[in-house]
Amino acid sequence: MFCRLLTQGPCRSAATGLVALTALYGGAALAPSSSATLDGPSRPTIISISAPLRQFLSWTSDLFLRDFTLSYLFSAPSGGYPTSPSSTASTSPLSGSSKETSRENRDDGPSSPGCTQRDTIAEAAAAAGPAVVHISVAQAPYGSGTIIDPDGTILTSANCVAESLNSREISQSKIGVTLQDGREFEGTVVNADFLSDIAILKIQSETPLPTARIGSSSNLRPGDRVIALGSPHALLNTITSGIVSCTDGDSIDLGIGGVRKPYLQTDCAPNRGSSGGPLVNLDGEVVGVNILKISATADGMSFAVPIDIVMKIIEQFEKNGRVVRPRLGIKARDLNERRIARFKKKDASFPDVSKGVLVRVVHPGSPAQHAGIRPGDVVIEFDKRPVGAAKEMIDIMEDQVGKHLEVLIKRADNASVTFSIMPEEAKTDS
Repeated sequence: MFCRLLTQGPCRSAATGLVALTALYGGAALAPSSSATLDGPSRPTIISISAPLRQFLSWTSDLFLRDFTLSYLFSAPSGGYPTSPSSTASTSPLSGSSKETSRENRDDGPSSPGCTQRDTIAEAAAAAGPAVVHISVAQAPYGSGTIIDPDGTILTSANCVAESLNSREISQSKIGVTLQDGREFEGTVVNADFLSDIAILKIQSETPLPTARIGSSSNLRPGDRVIALGSPHALLNTITSGIVSCTDGDSIDLGIGGVRKPYLQTDCAPNRGSSGGPLVNLDGEVVGVNILKISATADGMSFAVPIDIVMKIIEQFEKNGRVVRPRLGIKARDLNERRIARFKKKDASFPDVSKGVLVRVVHPGSPAQHAGIRPGDVVIEFDKRPVGAAKEMIDIMEDQVGKHLEVLIKRADNASVTFSIMPEEAKTDS
């Protein structure tokens, strides 16, 4: 029986050890083996066991052979470990089980790192991969992009089409685009916004091009698995999997419209070549655009612009030819029950609200200061609509500049005040 276990592969050593311990504690006796000589190898060790223990081990033999080959307990090389002639496909998943088998079991429990999860990542990468392109400027490798329309529209990072790494000027050099099938095109920059690090390229093709599906970033949660795809140095796709470690922040600078914040933060390994490429969920949908963000405190972290923000930027490209950022001139923070309780514990005069947006800073000379808004005010309505998050205020403003908006705030001791504020366009050149 021990020989039978050991011939199944290295992963059976644990099973063999357990059976040996059981045998020894169950009254088995080991017969000494002869030493190896020049005439030939030593004879195998003989184990003498009682009839009840023999019956027990006979039953556990098949149990170990079945359960200790499951892919979620031990990893196997490609093709699986060899199985004994008595093993069947139904009892040994490594003996040629198909992808259909693993897919059927996906709803039966958590993903297994050895099989289901790997297949899911591969499928997601296969869905979006053909649309990932390599971008070069003046024949120097710069980054990646994603074809989002069969007409040749490519979504990428603005730094991939910049004159240099820290430049905010679109390169005047030739921009090359290489597809996964090796086809090469010359790209034209349609538009770029360096504050959000988003750009749109266009290539001309006589045949339809592969595209990636656009998903949504609003439903992403910390812990969700994502994949960063790229095509650095004109190689085929690089694939880095990780999890979302941070989603939209709740402290937003409305002094510049908030478009540059927040980022999606992941633990996908960052690299220059993936910049501009897609961040993809396990359904193969684009949920963000990878960007190159260098920070001494962000070692090992990657960042991406959420796709929901990207699509609003594209809408502004089409509508205004640029991104218009309304400026209120405040720094704000979302309130929740825990924060409200903490503020009220510090100051009993803190307004009685269940939600809202706390004004933390009012910039001198800003529209907010001119309107009369002060630090400590809580915005509960913006343009006559209830708000509980600064992002909602950004969504309401959109690109409205020079238009009066009504703001209802609550102050200490529950004083309610209504203001009229007129956002101005933020200067983002510097």
